[in-house]
Amino acid sequence: MLNSYQKGMWSEWVVSIYLQVLGYKILSKRFKTKLGEIDLVVQKKDVLVFVEVKNRKSLSDALGVVDRRTQQRIVNAAKLFVQKHPSEGRRGFRFDVIALYSGLCVRHIRNAFNESEIL
Repeated sequence: MLNSYQKGMWSEWVVSIYLQVLGYKILSKRFKTKLGEIDLVVQKKDVLVFVEVKNRKSLSDALGVVDRRTQQRIVNAAKLFVQKHPSEGRRGFRFDVIALYSGLCVRHIRNAFNESEIL
C-alpha cells in the first residue's frame, strides 16, 4: 500500500507519461516555492501549461479538492516560475487539472481555471 507521498509521486509519473504521449514537453516536476507548488510545468507548441494532478477514488472527489485556495497557490507559484524563467513567460499559458480516478481513468481538464477567476 502506498502512502500519500508515494501515491502523489506515482500519479505525477503516470500523468507525465500521458502528457508526453500527447506531445507535451516536461519542463519541471514539483516546482516548489514558499507560496505554493506546481505538480508539473509542461509545454506544447507555444503554450506553457501549469498542471495540478489529483488522484482519488472518484472523479468528483478528485475535482472537488481543487478549490480556490489550491488555485491561488498554483497561480502564485506560476508567477514565480515565469519570473525565474522569463523566456517561458512570453508564451501563452493555461492552468490544467488532470484527475486520476478509479484506478487508471484519466480526465484532463484544459483551462480548468484562470487567474482572473480567483483574484
